[in-house]
Amino acid sequence: MTRPRPDTAPALPPVAPEVVAAAVESLTTRLRGRLDAAVAALAATPVGTADDGTYGIQCGVDARVTLTPGPSGTITTPDQARCTCLLSPRCLHRTAVLAAAPVAEAGPPAAGEPAAAPARSADRATATGPAPSTGPAPSTARTSSTGPAPSTARTSSTGPAPSTARTSSTGPAPSAGQVRAAADLWTAGAAVLAAGVTAVGAVQRAEVLRAAHTARLAGLHRAEEAALDVVRRVRAAHDPDSPRRTGEVVAALRELLLVTHRLRAADPDPELIGGVRHPHRPDRPLRLYGVCREPVVEPGGRGGVVTRLVGDDGRWYALRDVRPGGAGRARRAGTAHVALRSFLSDHERLSRAGLVVTGAVVAPDGSLLAEPGVRATFAAGRPWTDVVAATAPAGPGQAPSPTVCTVEILAADGEGVLVRALTGDTPGPVLRLAPAHRHPALAHTANLRRLGACPGLRVRVLGRVDPERATTLRPLAVGPVSGSGAPTLALPEEWRGRADLGYDRLRDDHFPSGAAPCPPPSLLPGTAARPADPPLRHLRDLLELAVTGGRRAAAEPARTGDRDGRAAALRRGGFATGADLFAALGAVAARRSRDAFGRLAGDDQDHYAAQWLATAVYLAGTEAALGRALWQG
Repeated sequence: MTRPRPDTAPALPPVAPEVVAAAVESLTTRLRGRLDAAVAALAATPVGTADDGTYGIQCGVDARVTLTPGPSGTITTPDQARCTCLLSPRCLHRTAVLAAAPVAEAGPPAAGEPAAAPARSADRATATGPAPSTGPAPSTARTSSTGPAPSTARTSSTGPAPSTARTSSTGPAPSAGQVRAAADLWTAGAAVLAAGVTAVGAVQRAEVLRAAHTARLAGLHRAEEAALDVVRRVRAAHDPDSPRRTGEVVAALRELLLVTHRLRAADPDPELIGGVRHPHRPDRPLRLYGVCREPVVEPGGRGGVVTRLVGDDGRWYALRDVRPGGAGRARRAGTAHVALRSFLSDHERLSRAGLVVTGAVVAPDGSLLAEPGVRATFAAGRPWTDVVAATAPAGPGQAPSPTVCTVEILAADGEGVLVRALTGDTPGPVLRLAPAHRHPALAHTANLRRLGACPGLRVRVLGRVDPERATTLRPLAVGPVSGSGAPTLALPEEWRGRADLGYDRLRDDHFPSGAAPCPPPSLLPGTAARPADPPLRHLRDLLELAVTGGRRAAAEPARTGDRDGRAAALRRGGFATGADLFAALGAVAARRSRDAFGRLAGDDQDHYAAQWLATAVYLAGTEAALGRALWQG
């Protein structure tokens, strides 16, 4: 018996990268040209599930694709995907379904896995661009003389910007096979950058997946993870229901190109190799305290909630509940049941109480897993202000830790709120609170609008610093400020000292009586000091334009002679290196080296990618320094 899923987006099981790459490899040139349209058509195709765990997708009158995931719930071998059409397995239907499915997480090579990635055919080389060199990579990538060579250590796609690289000599140099695999992956990443996210289709994504599989077999775990992250974010950028997060695509490409650039230059830093992260069991029971609930809306029609918890040692933990259903399910999941083996509660109660977990299994990102042997029970909570004050920075592989600060409301600012950070009673910089999610099914925007209508109010804010703008905070929860004598929130006792901005609705009785409505921003003394937006935004805009529109878009400043004066604004703001990099990136993008026969030179794409990378590394490092000065000073 097959049951159709209620959501319209395909809720398909994850597929191993090498399976997708092999399926695209098997298509003819004509079918590869139709692949993107076939993938797009699946957005309106219902997905059915059978009682035996198989998935069924009707792709035509006589074409039905059946997916049979293994015990892990992932499609790991080609024979787990079948189509009833006559061309199967080299058919468009089967390949489109595999290309539309989520990309499986990186993991160690399976036992008996082949020692090489899918072979490259001449047919595919024509469709996806020039083949990468199979010889040793050059010792360094060519960069413009005006920009620093890319040389920073690994950074999270959403976390702090990278610091100066550590060129450790304690590890062995990468092997010749690893250097070749890194060069192959660099070429695939550079092709994505040159084309631009809007022009990268399923065939080019499959090329990145093929190169990622090669890196996996070579033991380059960090490079593989970076490549899969790029593919996921490029796919999300094509999803009309996904929020536009160009900055995250920039960070993902920066990580991929930076790691592969250094590996193909045989950099011996062992951090470049990385490792497969496995869940671990703490050697003692975990004593956890609920902090907040955060709605989650993911590409592909998935939604849910993450309940954030903090341990006695200040480390962050999470209970995730994300399934098909989009923003509607994210709204409902805030009060849904949560199970941790035999422990059963709901997210709202758990986020405001304590929890003791014995035999805990913790994923690398801090998520608690419901593995055999796990036991949990309720425990007394702690005041919210005490819990958030004791938090520590997130560990390796985790999302950046939320930031906690006390602010005074200044004024409404569109969907956001202008606030002034406070250290005790000492006024600090002006910041902007922006909605963590703008979907109308969630309460973020309405709650911020209500806060903005009460200037002078002081609140404690828990939120995430916007990685693209250090002066913007995406708040997840707010609470009252005690002992200051200034007006603050008066929340219900059952809320335990805080409001989850995605779920709890702030009402008039939560505010001081007689709170005046917000006057026009032009009449507020604080509005003249809006959050600083340094000239670096011009450099960020150019990098994002290059990622979105490709090399032709990045060449626009050079073609127009920078008539907008953005390079001059950077120089006036004290960012002379940034101004040089801005001009150099536009010039390199506009200059297309050609040989004696007028054909594009083979290393031209490498030159452009290296210049973009040098610019991205400079911007990330400079913005990180400015952010540290803002939040720590």
